[in-house]
Amino acid sequence: MSKYSWQIKLGIILLASSFLIYSLKFFVLGDPENTYYYVFNALGFLPINVLLVTLVLNELLSVRARRERLEKLNMVIGTFFSEVGTDLLKSIARTDPKISTLEDSLRVSGDWKDEDFHRVRETMEKYTYQVDFSRIDLGLMRSFLKERRNFLLRLLENPLLLEHQAFTEVLRAVFHFTEEIERRDTLSCLTEKDCLHLKGDVERIYRLLSLEWLSYMKHLHTHYPYLSSLAMRTNPFDSNASVVIR
Repeated sequence: MSKYSWQIKLGIILLASSFLIYSLKFFVLGDPENTYYYVFNALGFLPINVLLVTLVLNELLSVRARRERLEKLNMVIGTFFSEVGTDLLKSIARTDPKISTLEDSLRVSGDWKDEDFHRVRETMEKYTYQVDFSRIDLGLMRSFLKERRNFLLRLLENPLLLEHQAFTEVLRAVFHFTEEIERRDTLSCLTEKDCLHLKGDVERIYRLLSLEWLSYMKHLHTHYPYLSSLAMRTNPFDSNASVVIR
C-alpha cells in the first residue's frame, strides 16, 4: 500500500479540486443545466484523455527510458573495452594467420558513415575466425584475465546487461575460457585434444568480441567523436596503430 500512497493522495487531491471547481461554478454562476452539460462533456472526453496518456505519452516515456538505459549500457561496454576487451582482442587478433585480409577493412576512420559500418559488419560476420594456437601465451593470458576477474564479475552483476544479449555472450565466453585455463595445473604439457578445445574457446571469444567491438565503435563514432578518435588510434586489428597522433 505504501508503494501507491502518493498516487492515492494525488488522486484524492485532483478529484477534490475538480469537485470544488464545479461547485464554485454552480454557486457563483448558477445555471445548473449548463454545469451538468459541461460535466458530461468532460466525462465523454475522458476516455480519449486516458488513451492519449496511456498509449502516446507512455510510449514516449518508454522510448526515453530505453534510450537512457542503452546509454548507460554503452558506458559499461566502454569500460569493459578500456579495461579488458581491447587488449584481449589485440592479443588474439595477432595470432590470426589471415588477419591481413581483415586489417584494411577494419581501419575505422572519422569519415565513416553508417553504410560503411554495415558493409564491414557483413564482412566480419562471414569471416572465419581462426588463430594459430601455438602463438598464444596461455600463461600471460591467464594472468591477464585473473587480474581482471573481479572487474568482470561486477559487470555480470549489472542489471543493464539483461538488455544486451550479444555483450552478455561475450562475457560468458571470456569467463568460460578463464575458468578453463585457471583450473589446469599446468599449461605447458597440454594434449592435442585439449589444445583443440582451448583453441575453440579462444576463437569463440575472437568472433564475439570482434563483432561487439565494431558495434561499440559505431556507437562512439555516432555520438562521441572525441572518444572515437582514441578508439581508432588503439584499433586492436591495426598492427600499425599508435595512440600518438602523427
